[in-house]
Amino acid sequence: MSLESSFATLLSMVREQIGAHNEEYFPLIYSVFFFIIIANLTGNVPYNFTVGTSIMVSLGLSITIFIAVTLLAITRHRLYFFSFFVPVGCPLALAPLLTLVELVSYFARAISLGLRLLANLAAGHTLLKILSGFLAQMFTSSFFMAIVTVIPFTLFVAIIGLELAVSVIQSYVFSLLFCSYIKDAIDLH
Repeated sequence: MSLESSFATLLSMVREQIGAHNEEYFPLIYSVFFFIIIANLTGNVPYNFTVGTSIMVSLGLSITIFIAVTLLAITRHRLYFFSFFVPVGCPLALAPLLTLVELVSYFARAISLGLRLLANLAAGHTLLKILSGFLAQMFTSSFFMAIVTVIPFTLFVAIIGLELAVSVIQSYVFSLLFCSYIKDAIDLH
């Protein structure tokens, strides 16, 4: 039921974001979503390597997606693709400066997509590691401290639940931005 529900949710997201050409790109977006969600959730298992917090994986995935979307836009629109970098209605004197700004903004997509994923997951995992080490010392120090530590431990369990939610949300946000980039490549908005 959860797979069917995630399929329906992702399909509706892709239909809303991409529009008429959603059937072509849905399998790729679905695969990327599940790669990220499985990598994120397995990273929440204690003493397990988190693939999502590896800079090579997150940036490699985002740069690969950026290159693929750029190639899609170039093959679809040929030379007209470069009009994407010139804002509509800008004065001719400002065109070089605004084109440079748009170009930097476009290339920043490749880095920001991966860094957003990396930073959100790494921050949560780092917080959990610090808190678990601190709580382990408090539990083993004395009987009185072990009883007092129950209150911070319940907060720690709540933070673990939050980290699980962040893992799911980050994979959804990554897929949503991927859809948005494909939409820009198709329509040149």
